[in-house]
Parts: sequence; structure tokens; C-alpha cells
Amino acid sequence: MAETAISYPILSIVTFLPLVGVLLILLLKNDNAVRYTALFTTIAVLIISIPIFTNFDKSNPDFQFVESYQWISAINAKYKMGVDGLSVLFVLLTIIISILCVAVSWSAIKERLRLFYSMILIMETAMLGVFCAMDMLLFYIFYEAMLIPMFLLIGIWGSANRVYASVKFVLFTFAGSVLMLIGIISLYFLAGKTFDVVELSKVRLPVEFQYWLFFALFAAFAVKVPMFPFHTWLPDAHTEAPTAGSVILAGVLLKIGGYGFLRFSIPFCPDATVALKLFMQVLSLVAIIYGAFVTLMQTDFKRLIAYSSVSHMGFVTLGIFSLNQSAMEGGILQMINHGIVTGALFMCIGVIYERTHTRELSKYGGLGKAVPAFVLFYTFFSAAAIGFPGTNSFIGEFLVMLGAFKSSYYIGTPVILGIALGTTYMVWLYYRVVLNEVKPEIKEHLHDLNLREVVMFIPLVFLVLLIGVQPSVAIDFMQESVRVLLNNLQALTALTLR
Repeated sequence: MAETAISYPILSIVTFLPLVGVLLILLLKNDNAVRYTALFTTIAVLIISIPIFTNFDKSNPDFQFVESYQWISAINAKYKMGVDGLSVLFVLLTIIISILCVAVSWSAIKERLRLFYSMILIMETAMLGVFCAMDMLLFYIFYEAMLIPMFLLIGIWGSANRVYASVKFVLFTFAGSVLMLIGIISLYFLAGKTFDVVELSKVRLPVEFQYWLFFALFAAFAVKVPMFPFHTWLPDAHTEAPTAGSVILAGVLLKIGGYGFLRFSIPFCPDATVALKLFMQVLSLVAIIYGAFVTLMQTDFKRLIAYSSVSHMGFVTLGIFSLNQSAMEGGILQMINHGIVTGALFMCIGVIYERTHTRELSKYGGLGKAVPAFVLFYTFFSAAAIGFPGTNSFIGEFLVMLGAFKSSYYIGTPVILGIALGTTYMVWLYYRVVLNEVKPEIKEHLHDLNLREVVMFIPLVFLVLLIGVQPSVAIDFMQESVRVLLNNLQALTALTLR
């Protein structure tokens, strides 16, 4: 564990500060006061978190800013928090996405404001806790804590089929997490009765148990990504959720599956990971190509972007399980990129839906003439989604493709088809929404972006360009941790990595 210049428990402060905002919100009755309290709370979290990133030692692969306290002594469970190169960027992503979720809901949410913004802030605490937890039991508690707020966000503020979508989300997620809990308990007894992530990663588990544990963890993380064929909850949840719910799902929740594979599955199950490498790669390729074809067939604006996430997250798992430096760095970078770009696209949909109250693509057209400022941002984020050179997704997809070819030409070649299909469905979507003539049924409802909406898109534009032009600002954080993870995997397994 690395020593840091910060002597106070910064991770705990950042993680639990949103709950202070919840308490303040519950005391308020004025709607605008509730909105501003939620906004100032999320901004305060960002400001307080800055030393985490400015003091992070990129050359050190160990956990940093570590806090450790005895929690449940009877079972040797600790309250232990820390971040390393695999998690620190997700902390930043979570904080930024939380601010944007408050901003994008400013005028869209008009009922039960105190409950709505409380759920957003509780979600922020749970998501930050997931990425900072260094104790498996603590991780599981934060992981499960995300379930109810998201269930309520979809079930109360969602659209027509919100109850179906929220129940489906809970059933899929809970079923996977129950199997993960069984795996955690089994691991606890087999590894010397400890939940400590660092200690568990040092234990050499029997190969037979590794396979069982890998699939127990896979049940939770594959649903969360979501990987094919466990993806069917995602389009429904995205389509029915309010804009903030979709942004949280795309921006952060899907990343927890990929993060779980990196943090737990690969270090704890090295032999099983290498043996199942091809299986995971094939599932990823199916997700990339199947997801892209299904996306092409969608007629609902939001559902189309939702299905595109299945394809995009296939690149993430392909990068992770190609098990080489460039691919894994590309996979992690794509998680960050997807959170930024797809989150921005869902915000674009939310902004235009707030005006037109329809998501049917057949009713759109001519937005380039009617709302030029909106189209400027939408065009930019669409270009980023297809991996246009100079945007953040370009370097992420390139690294994944490079690593996939390094792993196998048979694995790398189909990725090209996935990229081509991704370009196709985004261009086809752009044509239907932006070009042609404005449809009469939405023409009178259209008005361009206001100042608040412009301001909330600008940070995302900045991040897309920053990572696109200078990807080392993100890659430098993860590089050493990825190198150590792969070296440990090579050292622990009897099989050979390519």
C-alpha cells in the first residue's frame, strides 16, 4: 500500500458527502432549494475529490489513500477503502456523471423532487463505494445499495412501461448478485477467513474452485456489463428510465461489471481466466456484432442508443479478456469513453424528448434547421460514438483492436465488422433525426438549447477532446496497475498468455 501526502480520510469524505446532501434535502420544502442543494452537493464532492487525482502516484500500482478500520471483528471484516490505477478514473467519472444527472433533471422532473434527488445522491455514494471498497463484504454492500435507488428512479419517474422495466432490472441484477454472494462466502472460508481484496489476490486457489468462483462472479458481472445473452434487461431499463437514470446506467453502472472482472475475477481465478479466455472473447464478439445488427433495427431513439451499449460494452470485455497490455488498457479506456459519450447521447435524447415528448424516430427530421445548437452537440457526440479520429473513442477502439489481433487474427478480424456496423447505425440515425424536413407534429414544440443545457454539455465536449488528443492523461493512471495485473496473472497460471 502506498503512502500519500493526504493524512485525512478523503475517500470516506467523498463517498459519504452525498448523504449529507440527502439529509439537507429532506429538511427542505422549496423545489428550487432542493435542486440547488443537490447541485451544490455534487459540485462539493468534485471539489473535495481533486486532491485524489492531483496526489495520485501514477508510477505506483498499489492501492493509495488507504483507510482501514476494524468493522465486524467476529468475521474479520474491515471497513477498508483505497484506489489504484484500475479504479481511480471511475471515481472521477462517477462524480462528473452525478453532477450532470442533477443538471439534466432540472426542468424534466417536476414531482417528488426531494425523493428524486435523494435517490441520485444515494446512488452516488453507492457507486463511489463500489470503486473504493477493498473489502469484499463492503464491496457487496455498496453493490447491493445501488439496487433500490435505481429501481425507484425507473419505477417512479420512468415512462409507460416503467414498472415492468424496473422489476426486470431488479430480478436480473439480484439473481446475479446472489450467486456472487455465495462465491464470496465460499472464498472467505477457503482463503483463510478474510474479505481483504489484497490478501485474497495472494491466495493460490485450487483450479477446480477457480472455475466455480469465476462463474459465480461472472453471474453478477456479466449481467451488469451486460454481456450477451444477459443483456435483455438493459434496453427496457434505458428506454423507460428518466434521462438521469439512463445517464447513470450508461455512465457508471455498466462499468461496474467490467471493473468487477478486473478487480476480482482475473486476480482470484488466474487459471480459470486464461482457460476461459476464448470463451469470453467469443461472447464479446457476439455482443459487438449482434448488438450492432439489433441497433440497426430500432425505431425508438432511446432504445437504439441502449442497444448500441451492448455492442460498445462488447469492446470492453473483449479488451479485458484479450489479456494483453494494449487490449486491457483499451478496454478500461473504452469504459470511461462509453460513460462520457453514451451518457452525453442520452442527455441529448432527454433534452429533445423534453420538448417533443416522443422518442419515435419516424416523427423526427430536420432538426439541423430547427435547433442548430442542439445539432452541433449531437453531431459532435455522434462522431465520438463512431470513433472518429481525434475523439476519445478512437484511441480506445484502436487499442482494443490492436490487442485483439495480438491475441488472435481470428478474434481481431470480426472487430472490424463491429466498427463498420457501429458507424452505419450512427450515420443512419443521424440522417433520420437531423436531415430532411421537420415533421409538423413536433415543429411547434422545438426550441434550441438554453444556457443551462449548453453549460452541461461543455464538460463532456472537453473530456472527449482531451482524451482524444492526449489519451495519456487517462492511460497513465492505469498503465502500471494493468502491467502488474498481467504480470501476476502470468506468474500464477500454468498456462501461457499470448
